Amino acid sequence: MPFSSLGLSTPILDAIRDTGYNEPTPIQKRAIPVVLKGNNLIAVAQTGTGKTASYVLPILERLSKGQTQRKKRVRAVILTPTRELAAQVAENIAIYSKHLSLTSLAAYGGVDDQEQKARLIEGVDILVATPGRILDLYGQRAVHFEEVETLVLDEADRMLDMGFIDDINKVMDRLPAGFQTLLFSATLSNSVRDLAHDAIENAEEIIIGKSKKGVYESTINQWITTVDKDKKSALLSHLINEHQWPQALIFIETKHGAAKLVSQLEKRGITAEAIHSGRSQASRTQVLNDFKTGKLKYLIATGVAARGIDIEELNLVINYDLPFPASDYIHRIGRTGRAGQQGEAISLVSKDDFKNLCMIESQLGHLLERREIEGFEPRKPVPISILNYVPKHKRTEKKG
Repeated sequence: MPFSSLGLSTPILDAIRDTGYNEPTPIQKRAIPVVLKGNNLIAVAQTGTGKTASYVLPILERLSKGQTQRKKRVRAVILTPTRELAAQVAENIAIYSKHLSLTSLAAYGGVDDQEQKARLIEGVDILVATPGRILDLYGQRAVHFEEVETLVLDEADRMLDMGFIDDINKVMDRLPAGFQTLLFSATLSNSVRDLAHDAIENAEEIIIGKSKKGVYESTINQWITTVDKDKKSALLSHLINEHQWPQALIFIETKHGAAKLVSQLEKRGITAEAIHSGRSQASRTQVLNDFKTGKLKYLIATGVAARGIDIEELNLVINYDLPFPASDYIHRIGRTGRAGQQGEAISLVSKDDFKNLCMIESQLGHLLERREIEGFEPRKPVPISILNYVPKHKRTEKKG
């Protein structure tokens, strides 16, 4: 099925053709017609399957038939959990709308809001924003919502994990009656279902490639290696030097740990950069650009980057620390194995990571392959996971 069969106009089809894409992905085939009809939608699909184009393309089609009527107004609002993802979505909009006269803007914190407010004065068709920044702009009367036709909740699971539910509700409460709501997510957690049930009426539901546990694994080779916590940096250096990976995204839990790891790798002759919330937006953008262009081989990131990196040929993700909650593991490894490509996800697991490992493998529904690296066998062995593991707070809730 070609894109031309989905009801998209020539300017948009020309832009798609310029990107080199010939056929829509499964989520695009099913979601685009629904959005074009103006229906509400809940869509769940693996990271890297083309969810962004699934809503951007039909929104552009619908908006191309009109224009913003008044100053400081917007016609479509796209909410994202992070600055990096907002910038990434805005880049996609610019690519697909280059033959149209529509305008768009990415608005997020960490930078001076004066330029964003100046851009909004004449009104824009599509505003991509983080929840906090859009509410801040609304509170300053820099943007008004009377003309909003469509609201997109992108990476809804991540926004809920980050505690944005109140901000999401505040935005929705301020929108005019009858707006279209599109919720896109990599996982269908209970919190996402609750949001969908409470806030989205008569929505069509599309779930692509979902296993019984809600986890997507077909294109990603996942394995773990057990190691003592104090040997992790040495093991990582050993693996990098042994495999000479062309590029790797390395996830770590804290910004202090990220800076320390950069220094430890540098002492072993390995150049890496870190991206975390403690760095300015300008430096984060520069580091991401260097990584995307291949200038930087090894990027160490806290969770801030989990949704902001879109590289089709990123072959490797490394979990230096295992994340909490378990759903973050899915978002992290989803940076590789994108668009049907094969990827690899390696986790360095110490005994301190055991509970997180239990929760991750319980969500996956199976144990991850273990590989021991000679010379790095742990002094403190990591037990085999409990697949029906229930966190202590969940056990307390059940008893209550």
